[in-house]
Amino acid sequence: MNAIVGSHDLLLVTLDTLRYDVAAELAAAGRIPNLARHLPGGVWERRHAPGSFTYASHQAIFAGFLPTPAAQGPHPRLFAARFAGSESTAEGTWVHDTPDFVSGLAAEGYRTVCVGGVGFFDKRPPLGSVLPGLFRESHWEPSFGVASPTSFASQVERAEEVVAGLPHEERLFLFVNVSALHQPNWFHLPGATREAGDSRETHAAALEYVDRHIGRLFAAMGSRRPCFAIVCSDHGTAYGEDGFTGHRLGHEVVWTVPYAQFVLPGPDGPTGPTGPDGPAGPAEEAAA
Repeated sequence: MNAIVGSHDLLLVTLDTLRYDVAAELAAAGRIPNLARHLPGGVWERRHAPGSFTYASHQAIFAGFLPTPAAQGPHPRLFAARFAGSESTAEGTWVHDTPDFVSGLAAEGYRTVCVGGVGFFDKRPPLGSVLPGLFRESHWEPSFGVASPTSFASQVERAEEVVAGLPHEERLFLFVNVSALHQPNWFHLPGATREAGDSRETHAAALEYVDRHIGRLFAAMGSRRPCFAIVCSDHGTAYGEDGFTGHRLGHEVVWTVPYAQFVLPGPDGPTGPTGPDGPAGPAEEAAA
């Protein structure tokens, strides 16, 4: 990351509540082509979430504790606050002297922007302002929220406006919390009803909806310069497995999440490390 920070724009997309098994199945079946073309090898990396619900997971993510590879570590991190005794800070880790890498990037001159989704980003109660408050600029409106059938299209439109309004020389860290996968998601599956509610099938349909619009987000973020992108889930959710429904609980479908990192090359082509041993490859953290 020391070769990335300062030269690239940065994009972090959390597909809130997305399950690993559903994401992997849709990629294998060719149902999410716009995402799959950017996944290293065309597949999601299987990782473990740092929390079982949105608030806890994002507090950890912004502190540099991204979802961890689902194998024995230690796993060197991309971002880390400087503190003694860290076993996951390695030579390639970008180390900052702030409690979270959002403010660390701001101190490096990045414009830090949040486009919120679920309620922990809506800025209405004080709790909904904590995570957006880490950013210099934050956006939320009801059309971005979980109850909106057009939430992600609206979020992408706002992101495009943010990118278009920046001076070219200003570096950007854009974070988008995608609410479409979170319940309720029944309205993304044709023929589904409110009465029948959400299911694994409507969850999959919500991911297909996101895929139809995410190419615009990638195009915007790659329009200025190369952009290092992380796309992952913050946690999964249960649809009746072993009697469990929802999340904030300790079940495999909650703790196991999809993860990908790659470089959007920018208008002049790729620069910086982008091969299988660089940011485009799923093994980058292990090689850091």
